[in-house]
Amino acid sequence: MAGAAQRDCSGVKRVGVLRDLTIAAGTGQFAAVQSAAPSVGIELTPIGLRDAAEIERGVAALVRGGNGGLIATAGPSTAVHRELIIALAARHRLPAVYFDCFFVADGGLISYGPDLVEQHRQAAAYVDRILRGEKPADLPVQAPTKYELVINLKTARAIGIEIPAMLIARADEIIE
Repeated sequence: MAGAAQRDCSGVKRVGVLRDLTIAAGTGQFAAVQSAAPSVGIELTPIGLRDAAEIERGVAALVRGGNGGLIATAGPSTAVHRELIIALAARHRLPAVYFDCFFVADGGLISYGPDLVEQHRQAAAYVDRILRGEKPADLPVQAPTKYELVINLKTARAIGIEIPAMLIARADEIIE
């Protein structure tokens, strides 16, 4: 949509949260988003990921209400339906945030999530420690320590979103 009027995302009042109910993390991620939503005045709508029809119905219902956006939580079903989710966000001009940069590389708007390369380095260090004789049960659980923000400016322009300069300055990667 070249030449579309630019808008910012401050008008977003309703957010569809794509979540996978078949995994425990899907429920936990939704709960985390749900706890933060009131502080920013956002109404959440859960959208299941069982199949393409459920996703399409959920996004269509969100769009009918206006002022919407999407959050795609991490999970295998989100990855399986990646192309559909990105296409629906583009078709309906919805700002969408994803958990991994491969969504943004495929045309999604923004991702914020753990740096997978860093997580693999952490895992390799654990393997090394185990191979040197440490018991896995004695090793502490580690959470990600490095996160990355990736923004697709081409997608932002296509859906008419103005990305604030401060956010662009903080991005780890910008896709033009």
